[in-house]
Amino acid sequence: MYNVLIIDDEEPLREAIRILGDWTGLGVEQVLEATNGQMGLEMLAKHKIDLAIVDMKMPELNGMELLQIIEREYPDLLTIVISGYNDFEYTRQAIRSKVVDYLLKPVNRTDLNQALTKAVNVLKAKHKMESEFINKNITLNMSLPKLKEKIYLSIIDRSLKTHLSEAMLPLIGAEHSANRFAAVIFRILNLEEISSRRFYKDVDLLHFAVANVINEIAGDHFQCFSFANPKQGREIITVVTMQGGYREDMVYRSVHQMNKVALKLNELFDALVIVGIGEICDDVMGIATSYETARSFINGVDLLKLRKAVVVNGADKVVGGLGQDTHSLISRMPLIHNAFESGNIQHAKTILSDFVKRWRSLDSFSIGEADRALQDFTILMNDMALELKVASERLPMDGQNALRGIGIGADFTTFDQFEALLIRILEYYGDEIRSSLLTNRPFEVGDIKSYIDSHYFEDIKISMFTEKYFLSREYLMRLFKQQFGFGIHEYVQKVRMDKAKQLLDDPSLKIQDISAMLGYKDKNYFSKAFRNYYSLSPSEYRDGRADG
Repeated sequence: MYNVLIIDDEEPLREAIRILGDWTGLGVEQVLEATNGQMGLEMLAKHKIDLAIVDMKMPELNGMELLQIIEREYPDLLTIVISGYNDFEYTRQAIRSKVVDYLLKPVNRTDLNQALTKAVNVLKAKHKMESEFINKNITLNMSLPKLKEKIYLSIIDRSLKTHLSEAMLPLIGAEHSANRFAAVIFRILNLEEISSRRFYKDVDLLHFAVANVINEIAGDHFQCFSFANPKQGREIITVVTMQGGYREDMVYRSVHQMNKVALKLNELFDALVIVGIGEICDDVMGIATSYETARSFINGVDLLKLRKAVVVNGADKVVGGLGQDTHSLISRMPLIHNAFESGNIQHAKTILSDFVKRWRSLDSFSIGEADRALQDFTILMNDMALELKVASERLPMDGQNALRGIGIGADFTTFDQFEALLIRILEYYGDEIRSSLLTNRPFEVGDIKSYIDSHYFEDIKISMFTEKYFLSREYLMRLFKQQFGFGIHEYVQKVRMDKAKQLLDDPSLKIQDISAMLGYKDKNYFSKAFRNYYSLSPSEYRDGRADG
């Protein structure tokens, strides 16, 4: 896709070029405009322009002068010249500047598109030549980092089937027996927020930028090779290689340099990172163990106390205090299941929030425990949703990384954000389950009546039914009244008042007890409602029955 810049002081001509050009057919992505030569230069400095269409006669900086500057400062820029004057000087400058074509005003569709086609063909040829040159000259440079990354990953996941060849040892810094190694993990807690705000949601580009920063800063004292962990989207793995020296010196320098990197990442991208530095090893194959210790250090960081970037190594290791039974939500899933099935998402949120309070009240709740809880919760919710007939393609079936696919960012840098993430996940499943239940179980307005008949003593709100049946308030109220002759609130009142009479007929029951049985806040509130409905108080009704 190409970008074109029209430089002309006449608006009608710029508009004509915009209208007449076959931009889509020629693969032009963006057509920009400049109203004079000086503005044209400013836009060339700001944007990547492939082709400029220049009017030769403009005030201040004219086309001839502009072409001379372009020839000097933008030698690879293609130009098409437009002029209302068949002037030799203009033509000579155009030839000297190697313009693609020279058009006379008024511009017509055929001539313009022929000139544009010629320019695009030149661009395609140039790009092809450049691509071939690049492929011939840097294929090895591009493949070596990938090969290096592949070797390190095979060491880390212990899948290396054969011994490293002599040719591969220098590639990963293992040719000298005195070299020492360590694996460092950078976990970017707010990766998705940064990716969206700073990198146009291109996570690969973010990984690349972060890896470059790590290699540049950390590499001041030892060699670093950084790459994204393909199995953990928030992780950048850095393999540190130090030639000779004391082990204690490598430990000190690695902690010092990784702190510098963490601060720089925060300064450049507002990234909040946890850095785990694995144990130092004398053999390159020990990188696997070093990676595992780095991961255990990160998992031990206490989320409840996390406020800024943290660098942890063996001396700072924090072990989480939760057992599997303590952090698992399995015991609450039947309650959440029932809440969803009855359409009461708010109740499900309350169940989840009450459980999460247990974690918050603990002395520590580590990053690793938060990860496990999130993974377990997603799996449990998937199982529940499938049981309630939600289509599998609507669910994040591949763990945390799949949450992005359903529009849920999995960032959390504090415990509050972790709790909010769980609530967002719960809400998503609630909406999907509600939609599925509606699809698989046709709506009957009589279900609302049956619910009121059985739950008249509860605080019944119309929103309970609108959320459950995914229907508007107005539609539900109108449908209910058409079928039963009462509005929903009117019917709730009727059932309560009918029940009130039955209860008042039993002289052993106190009016205060009856009030509570009917779901009223207090005796006075019940008495007022009864009087408004029957034009006499509960006591007067009971006295009247006694007199009768």
